[in-house]
Amino acid sequence: MNKERYKEEYEEGSDLLWPSEKEDKVTRKFYRDLSRLTKNETSNNTIRLNFLELLLSIIKLKKF
Repeated sequence: MNKERYKEEYEEGSDLLWPSEKEDKVTRKFYRDLSRLTKNETSNNTIRLNFLELLLSIIKLKKF
């Protein structure tokens, strides 16, 4: 079933434009990919931070 874009008009004067099924899938995929990218970036930053903390702790141990 492939729904096309359609418009709903209400008595109050507001109109809603609904996307087609294809546009909806593309939009959902875009935001899903963006969400995954953001989560990976956060994960990578945490790994880098942990690595830097480990490196600093090793340096501190060697000084004493």
